Amino acid sequence: MIPFKRILLCYDGTPEGRRALRSGAALAHQLGAETHLLSVVDSSWWSSGYDVLSSMAFEIDEQAARNVLSDGIERLSACGVNATGHFCVGDPVDRIATMADKLRADLIVIGHHHLGPFARWWTGERHAQLLDRVGCGILFEVSPDSTP
Repeated sequence: MIPFKRILLCYDGTPEGRRALRSGAALAHQLGAETHLLSVVDSSWWSSGYDVLSSMAFEIDEQAARNVLSDGIERLSACGVNATGHFCVGDPVDRIATMADKLRADLIVIGHHHLGPFARWWTGERHAQLLDRVGCGILFEVSPDSTP
């Protein structure tokens, strides 16, 4: 029996994201798992107004996220993994949880970004929120060069 038949990889192009992508690709390849790659534009930090500048910022962020998604698909393909790409806009925790539920994922693979104590206090513990929202396993990858 294959423990993980459907894997959702979350990719943002950061060193931690690339490490998570490599680990997820190796696991998906070994297990022959159905693989999905998700790129999310975090809409929580930019203005929600309708002025020209916020519209331009969104278009730039959206294109960058689509480029990251394409890069991730290419990296997975180079590892021998065929993945379906998904692009979303919104709060990353919400979008990841929703996509994992929609796909009925058995495992989510995501990079972990180290935060200092103040940043963790200010932003809250987002990983805990994700853990509370999903009904599958989560593998957090940490890049060795990003340790505090």
